[in-house]
Formats: sequence, C-alpha cells, structure tokens
Amino acid sequence: MAPVRVLVATAVPAERDAVERAFTGAGRTVIAAGVGPALVAAGTATALTTAALSGDPYGLVVSAGIAGGFAPGAPVGSLVVADEITAADLGAETAEGFVPVTELGFGTVTHRPPEALVRELSAATGARTGAVLTVSTVTGTAARAAALRARHPRALAEAMEGFGVAEAAAAHGVPVLEIRAVSNPVGPRDRAAWRIGDALAALTEAFGKIAPVLESWNPYDQ
Repeated sequence: MAPVRVLVATAVPAERDAVERAFTGAGRTVIAAGVGPALVAAGTATALTTAALSGDPYGLVVSAGIAGGFAPGAPVGSLVVADEITAADLGAETAEGFVPVTELGFGTVTHRPPEALVRELSAATGARTGAVLTVSTVTGTAARAAALRARHPRALAEAMEGFGVAEAAAAHGVPVLEIRAVSNPVGPRDRAAWRIGDALAALTEAFGKIAPVLESWNPYDQ
C-alpha cells in the first residue's frame, strides 16, 4: 500500500521552512497558510479541495508550528502532540463565566486526532501529549493563562491555527494532527524569554523522526 499523502499546514514561512528541512518528497506538501484560525482554515481547505479535484486527495492533515507552553507541563524547548485540538475562546462571555459554543447549541469546539497515531508519534519523538488550545488572541497575562488552565486542565500548549486546520480537515473527512514545538511560556509576554530559533530547530528534528511513522501509517487500522 502506498503511503498516505500528507498535507502540513503552518502559519508562517519560517515554520514551513523548518518542516520542509526534514519532511520532503512525493506525497508530502507543506504550506504556510496564514496566521489565525480563519485564514489557515481557508488555506487548508483550498489545498484539500484542489487535491481532491485532481484525483489525488490527501489522507492526513497536520497543523504544525511553534507555540506557547503551559508550565510546568510543557516547558520551553519541549514538543507537544495534541490528543485534543480545542477552540478555547469560541463561545460567549456571560456573568457566570465563559460558555463554549457547543453549550449555545452550535458546532464543535474539539477535534480528536487518531489515538494510535498520537501514541506512535509521541513514542518516536518523546513529545508530551495533551490538549492544544487554539485562540484568536494570544495570552499575555498570568490571569488569562490561569483562566485557560482552569477551563482546560489538560492543556499543554496554546497556538492560533490548530482548530482552523482541524475544521477544514473535518469538512473533507480527513484525519488531523497537531504538532507544536514550545518557544515560550503562556502568560506575561517576555520577548527576552522567547526561544523561537530553538523551537524551529526542534520542529525540524521532530519531523525527521515522524516521517517514517507517517510512511507506515494505515488510516484503515484506526
């Protein structure tokens, strides 16, 4: 059986380039689809539609890039593979607190990647597994970081694109993954503490290790 075709969606060219250093070849496409859930969803959906119309569809979509990590679970320099991709701020603020959109009677707020594949990738890379939150506004205070952790106690990382990629994948009936290298702690913004270069290097190393796993993965075994 031929390997599954894989589409990797990052936010920016620096992330795309980091993935491509270790993840190239036939059946592998890496795009910089834009920052934020809406733009990355549009870019991912366009790539999926184009491939499907050409008769050579993708069998797996991966949201990849750098992210903020929630201490102490995901320190700077660590790698996270999502077992839940959750839209953390999709809903309504009320006097009683935040209400997710699902409790308002609409849509979904969480996508779950294939469990067996998540385990295999974690074993291959040493990545931590847990929830990765998608936000439209990056956290910049200790109070908001604490509020997110209170609502999502399994959260390990925060980024801006995973849920958008997952929504596009779900619309095409394609499984999704999210892989993040932690460049900074979630909380007060301290640029001096950011390690973007190290996180991009970790992303390259991770994709070098997961390439063989994805080559042998059979979605029909899930």
